[in-house]
Amino acid sequence: MMKSINLIICNLSKFMKFISIFLLASLAINPAFAKGNKPCSGKKGGIKHCTSGKKFMCNDGSISSSKKVCNR
Repeated sequence: MMKSINLIICNLSKFMKFISIFLLASLAINPAFAKGNKPCSGKKGGIKHCTSGKKFMCNDGSISSSKKVCNR
């Protein structure tokens, strides 16, 4: 009886370690934590569409000065 209780506790401990590592890894991989701003962020209101020159047209009517290429 005591061996089975110890086995359950040991397996539960391993499971909790796995869950902890999984949660930490998912937080580290989450794109929300990526560095840098996105084109047309902030006051520009987001991306409206791509221009013919592969630039970002922002919702406020301006063209983003981002060096990224628009592939929408």
